[in-house]
Amino acid sequence: MGSILVSGGAGFVGSFLCEALLDRGEHVVCLDNLQTGSLGNILHLVPNERFLFSAQDVELPLSAFNDIEQIYNLACPASPVHYQNDPIRTLRTNVIGAINILELARRTGARVLQASTSEVYGDPEIHPQSEGYRGSVTSFGPRACYDEGKRAAETLFHDYCKMYDVDIRIARIFNTYGPNMAGSDGRVVSNFIMQALSGQPITIYGEGKQTRSFCYVTDLVEGLIRLMNAGPHMRQPCNLGNPTETTIRELAEHVIEATGSSSELQFLPLPQDDPIRRRPDISLAFKNLGWQPTTHLPEGLARTVEYFESHQQQRPRAMTQPSRGGPIVGRLFTDSLHVAAGEQQMRRLHPDSAQLRSNGRKPNGHAGKDADSDRIGFNSN
Repeated sequence: MGSILVSGGAGFVGSFLCEALLDRGEHVVCLDNLQTGSLGNILHLVPNERFLFSAQDVELPLSAFNDIEQIYNLACPASPVHYQNDPIRTLRTNVIGAINILELARRTGARVLQASTSEVYGDPEIHPQSEGYRGSVTSFGPRACYDEGKRAAETLFHDYCKMYDVDIRIARIFNTYGPNMAGSDGRVVSNFIMQALSGQPITIYGEGKQTRSFCYVTDLVEGLIRLMNAGPHMRQPCNLGNPTETTIRELAEHVIEATGSSSELQFLPLPQDDPIRRRPDISLAFKNLGWQPTTHLPEGLARTVEYFESHQQQRPRAMTQPSRGGPIVGRLFTDSLHVAAGEQQMRRLHPDSAQLRSNGRKPNGHAGKDADSDRIGFNSN
């Protein structure tokens, strides 16, 4: 039985995806350079014998991985704060990362799903947005590194399918929220919750009339898995998101109610190229996947607020210097820059582990002959 590789697997959505796949009995290889992902998101998965973690950047060749049946490519910072911090690197992650993922799929014969984005539609001029809409976009501006990077990745996936018959799936993901979001990532839901919990003013850009469609993370993950396992007729972009449109001001009011906060609303100038409306047409997903979101916004916000209240202060943050290289054997960090930091974080989170050493597993998900019962390993060799 081959493994499923999830790049960006220690991130917000990726960690939920890894857990859902493990719940289905799959062998999962979680690949993440920890640029924006967090060890805390996947710590509870480490004891599972079918889970392996690999600290590596997708910009580097993935030659160490074999016996892979499916690949979910979620590797890329997804919030404006993170992807605008280093726009050139964001483009490299989207383009070079996509090439390396596709080459792995080509070599192993794996089916591969690209986590694209509703940002490919830019500031849309039609509502709701269907997959046939080509978008209203710009190759300049602060968001272009992400928007155009994702569009380029979609092109690469299409061309690898056409030239090499790589079995592709493309999910255009709309706004998603839920537990495991980082409080400092700049997304509107996490921003509002953090501000409300601390009693600070809730900052709304513009008049708050702009809309988004918020999909709870477990609903999205179910859609991703269904799309991955759909037939070859789904080798085309597919919207995944919640078709219920909510204004930003309404979201702020929901958050205040969910937190019981006395925070006031503060209005600031609208950022450049910020879309005014965003709503997916999910007809394709509903017809072909039988998928639609089931979690209503108040319910999802209540779960998310509970998470932030109970976890945010104790979660480890993403490492300031992400891992750039080195194939991983089992659950090992072979990037010497991250051994000490990673080991310190894991020991703090897992104090019962007096000895943290290799469990002898290999990247394809099969145990080596020296495998033991240890669940976490670090090695700078």
